[in-house]
Amino acid sequence: MKNVKTIALATALAATATMAAPTFAADRTDLRAGDYSWMQFNAMYAFDELPSDGDGSGHDYLEMEFGGRAGIVDLYGYVDVFNLTNSSSGDKTGGDSKMFMKFAPRFSIDAMTGWDLSAGPIQEVYFSTLFNWGGGAFNKDGSGDVNASFWGIGADVMVPWLGKTGMNLYAHYDMNGKEWNGYQFSMNWFKPFVNFDNGSFVSFQGYVDYQFGADDEYGNEFVPMTSSGGAAYFGLHWHSENYALGYGLKGYKDVYLLEDGAGIVGLETTGWAHYLTATYKF
Repeated sequence: MKNVKTIALATALAATATMAAPTFAADRTDLRAGDYSWMQFNAMYAFDELPSDGDGSGHDYLEMEFGGRAGIVDLYGYVDVFNLTNSSSGDKTGGDSKMFMKFAPRFSIDAMTGWDLSAGPIQEVYFSTLFNWGGGAFNKDGSGDVNASFWGIGADVMVPWLGKTGMNLYAHYDMNGKEWNGYQFSMNWFKPFVNFDNGSFVSFQGYVDYQFGADDEYGNEFVPMTSSGGAAYFGLHWHSENYALGYGLKGYKDVYLLEDGAGIVGLETTGWAHYLTATYKF
């Protein structure tokens, strides 16, 4: 069980990202041989998260994170619930959306076809999807929740020192605007690099989500848009079998393609944020 949890945690990242499960190439005689599932709850606090109206405050939230592998399907996802105590202070108050969900199933092309697509550092190839729902972000009309979908190709890639890294290249389809708008490259990693005698360890884990090739006329006078932007998370987390504690530094550049400081709203979308995490693993 401990080894299964370690593998699962190697791809359980907040952002973005997608699972990098045990490769199908390791056992082609049984599609379900590498099946596993996992779930954990993360109590989190974010400082200076972007986008922001500049008040510089933070917010608490609870994250239910889950994933696993079942045959051809490699799954990662999470649900965030913001401002649990409904506090009147912070940057998630009033009419702000209470919840955000990321759902990222990938479908192994190796497993579906029986072909061995591994080559060099590439271990397994996927048809990749990603869905973002909620969160109270701005849409084309300047209000409402995100309903974004991403469709593309992915792979598990062995990267020097980092090890197995999930990489995906998507085309973005905005379900609110009913149109395709640009592309996104995503990658995630998990690298244990300090091990203790009691079995606990410290990991360097994180992800990158970068959008590009988007229509920069997609916004409006309230929230102008850019053609590229994204975010990257760099975390140091201590893990035991049932618990984890972590700190993360997250960098933003015109995140969600919102132009930094522009328009009537003048949102801050470029800068740095800090995250504290306490985890219980099921």
